Amino acid sequence: MANVTVSADELAQLGAPPAKKRRGLVRRSWDVFAENRLALVGLGFIVFIVLFCFLGPVFYQTNQSTTDLINTMCPPSGGHLLGCNELGYDQLGRLMAGGQTSIEVGLAAALVAVSFGTLYGAISGFFGGVVDAVMMRVVDAGLSLPSLMVLIIAAVIFHPSPVVMIFAIAVFYWFAVARLVRGETLTLRTREYVQAVKVVGGSKLRSVIRHVLPNAIGTIIVQATFAVADSILTLSGLGFLGLGVSAPATDWGSMLSGGLNYLQGSDPWWLIYPPGILIILTCISFNFIGDALRDAFETRLQRR
Repeated sequence: MANVTVSADELAQLGAPPAKKRRGLVRRSWDVFAENRLALVGLGFIVFIVLFCFLGPVFYQTNQSTTDLINTMCPPSGGHLLGCNELGYDQLGRLMAGGQTSIEVGLAAALVAVSFGTLYGAISGFFGGVVDAVMMRVVDAGLSLPSLMVLIIAAVIFHPSPVVMIFAIAVFYWFAVARLVRGETLTLRTREYVQAVKVVGGSKLRSVIRHVLPNAIGTIIVQATFAVADSILTLSGLGFLGLGVSAPATDWGSMLSGGLNYLQGSDPWWLIYPPGILIILTCISFNFIGDALRDAFETRLQRR
């Protein structure tokens, strides 16, 4: 039987739908991400809270370095939109300053933990054998430690500045990242393109950096998103216990702790609800984004 070739124009005349162009990786990932409405809401809230904390002080200027005992515990008014706290700090300006610290510490701690944990886990999984066994025993030992207790002890011993809090949180978070990336590496190291590097004489370190890590970028980005939320929540927990950053700097957890001291008094809602709500919504938003990114980087979803 002779082969029959039909052109695109003839198919159009016959009413056949035109062939769809193959979507790019970024476009496919965004389409999957956009299907998650909660993630879009979370992304919008994160953009809003970043603008609120970092651009807000430009338009709403307050003194967050010295106390004002005249306006102590004043209720919301035209001069102080969310009132003042027990030291006379404007509460709305305090929320912006605390948000800057919380977001900066959360992002920086996640960056340090994920960067080190990713490299550690990739090397451990790729080399295997004795190297993998020794490196994973270190991870197991770290995961067995009560992280909250050690963080409390560290916050008591060292001056709790933002830099100290960044590394204190990152020191315990990278263990979980390393284990996750190590499992991903064990799968990737058997792929053909990785074996080809070995055949042509490429080094193992080059295989890790140029082939394993780029192909595990989806897992890494998702884990980084969750790490930001966990770091903000950890900092808030330490601040709530009175072990957050030192004054005049503040964070949302320290603000919430200060408000609870007056819960049984005149019920100053402006000291309790705003920081508590921001902590919850920010962490939930990052988790929603992480869930959507996990779906977006899933191979079977990208191919549909």
